[in-house]
Amino acid sequence: MRGVGGPLLCIGDLLSDVGESDAGGDQLPSHPINTPSPDYNSSLQPSDLNKLFQEKYEQLNKALAGTDHSWTHLTLELCTALETANKLVHSTNSNVGMLKDRVEELCEVINRRDATIEAAKAFEGSPKQPESS
Repeated sequence: MRGVGGPLLCIGDLLSDVGESDAGGDQLPSHPINTPSPDYNSSLQPSDLNKLFQEKYEQLNKALAGTDHSWTHLTLELCTALETANKLVHSTNSNVGMLKDRVEELCEVINRRDATIEAAKAFEGSPKQPESS
């Protein structure tokens, strides 16, 4: 059952909204999501992502255990961290695909080189034909 509307949502509404948006599959939304973009997005390194997620998750759990309403902001920060992770995964998949294509091209070049070397060795080792006048 969904909560009554208003400026503050209940956590059940948030979780059901996240569940509804995830039901669409792995596709990115066609419209941009208006979430706050903290300063860590621009300087985030892939190695920092796990630490960032863990920090935001722990802060959110503390806020949910307490009585303050900071959980709404912390939930948005956690969602932003998850969106950043999703973008990183999509970018990595794209880069891996391009790298795979380049490795395949390089393998083709190496195979052509090897075939040319073998042909040259066979030509060099073949008996010479007497020249006819």
